[in-house]
Amino acid sequence: MLGKIVEFIVSAIGYGGYGGIFILMFLESSFFPFPSEVVVPPAAYLAAKGQMDLWIVIVSSILGSLAGALFNYFISIKLGHPFLAKYGKYVGLGEKTLKKVDDYFNKHGEISTFIGRLLPGIRQYISLPAGIARMNLVKFSIFTFLGAGIWVGILAFIGFSVGNNPEMVKRMLHHTYTYIVAFSLVLITVYLYIQRRRGNDRGI
Repeated sequence: MLGKIVEFIVSAIGYGGYGGIFILMFLESSFFPFPSEVVVPPAAYLAAKGQMDLWIVIVSSILGSLAGALFNYFISIKLGHPFLAKYGKYVGLGEKTLKKVDDYFNKHGEISTFIGRLLPGIRQYISLPAGIARMNLVKFSIFTFLGAGIWVGILAFIGFSVGNNPEMVKRMLHHTYTYIVAFSLVLITVYLYIQRRRGNDRGI
């Protein structure tokens, strides 16, 4: 079943080209959580065969991810924040709780957005709380771009190296997730340490 899906994606990408990659990654990063794991590796496989340019594949994928994330971000600003401000109190999300969310993303939005883009099951949805909290748009875009860039780069490397072998791609991704989680934990630890040091220096 997985092999047929990948074959279909390879055909779709071959037909749609870089625009098709952009659209699929836009969907993956927005309202339709289409897995990037079955988009970027097949595209990189086509690049390995000389049918596409690897760097354009990577750029198209990152820009598609960023566009999808911005779509969620603006939808959350338009619908999420006003809705929660009006009705959140009925489910325990009063003004104080909403303000805490806003304060958190204003203070820690960069690290949350960056790491969120690396973690499976979270990368598609990290834009929603960022939008609800009205995180600074420039910072949101930069750290989304960086996080998406790392993830897309990993997927492209796997697809370029392994080729059109779904089982091998799946096995390599399984090991990659372990390293990403470990990297994220180390990054969070370092971030918290730096924040604590800054707090101590300021006498907080």
